[in-house]
Amino acid sequence: MIKKFNKSAAAALAPVSLAVSLALVGVGAVNAGSHGGASFGPYLNDASGAVVTTGAGECWDTTGGIDMPMSQCGDVMPVKDTDGDGVADDKDKCPATPSGVKVNASGCPLDSDADGVVDSADRCPGTPRGAKVDASGCVIPKAVPMAPAKTTLDRFEFDSAQLKNAMKATLDRVVGILESTPADESLEIVGHTDATGPDVYNQRLSERRAQSVADYLAGKGLSNLSIRGMGEGEPVGDNATRDGRASNRRVDISIK
Repeated sequence: MIKKFNKSAAAALAPVSLAVSLALVGVGAVNAGSHGGASFGPYLNDASGAVVTTGAGECWDTTGGIDMPMSQCGDVMPVKDTDGDGVADDKDKCPATPSGVKVNASGCPLDSDADGVVDSADRCPGTPRGAKVDASGCVIPKAVPMAPAKTTLDRFEFDSAQLKNAMKATLDRVVGILESTPADESLEIVGHTDATGPDVYNQRLSERRAQSVADYLAGKGLSNLSIRGMGEGEPVGDNATRDGRASNRRVDISIK
């Protein structure tokens, strides 16, 4: 049966009852109930939504300091948490969270690094802000440009090993590509001439052309460079024509 208290006693005991109830359960939900047409409550509920009881098996009315047998607390509605994530259904914005997944205050799975992949599926936690990730939450590597297998600098001035500005621009592009690749490539630099002049002189001229390219690349920080000269021995154009001779005055750069 309900234990009766006079109003003054109830008022005096109310704070004590509430403090005792909170001490029993910690932080919980409070619900109101009724029985037999009389209004009781609100009643203190624990984190699972069950009504908090005393050692005597009675439920607590936290406002009036009244406790009553559990058989008379049937109208007290516990807080529902259908997916068991610790967030009540009426506040849960993600009501079907899988079991064991950590959620935020709104009941939605945590995404600590804000990469769009929830923590429970994130194989790469701590992704930097703004990085593009795959379905596993790992950073998608940027495409690495491929360096050309062979680059040719042609149309050197007659009897000259001096690099033109256009040649330097081409070499700068090669350097930029090689600096972005993970491998430590080696370069073979081969100089050539047209057929004008003695063979011995053209051999030395082809070597000087190769050396001028190697010096430029070394100045840009590249290493693993090898040079050789082919003289006039490997023409790509007709030495009988002006345009053919210009195309033969060249340096070929190959990646090994």
